[in-house]
Amino acid sequence: VLEITVERNEGYVLCRPSGELDAYTVAQFREALTELADERFVLVDLSHVPFMDSAGLGALIGGIRRARENDGDVAVACDRPSLIRLLHTTGFDRIVPVRETIEEAVLALGDPDA
Repeated sequence: VLEITVERNEGYVLCRPSGELDAYTVAQFREALTELADERFVLVDLSHVPFMDSAGLGALIGGIRRARENDGDVAVACDRPSLIRLLHTTGFDRIVPVRETIEEAVLALGDPDA
């Protein structure tokens, strides 16, 4: 079961999935990211995701693409070593800032040098 919380903060929207992000739950995650495509800054917090497969990664990349097509920006907060390794191994962290805390990820939003 995947639960997704969306929280509007000053300057950004926080999208926090909680649960496994895989082929069985990816449609729900993709829909949430699509609904946020018009937001200027979106922070995705993966700290409550114990597992993510290629379907989840694909949905995340698709959400980022849609946000950028609308002149938005996305950053990821993740403190789980297994997911950080996945994001690094796939090169995801070269196209999107990945930080260990929400606070660090917020600072990376909209910063071209982040």
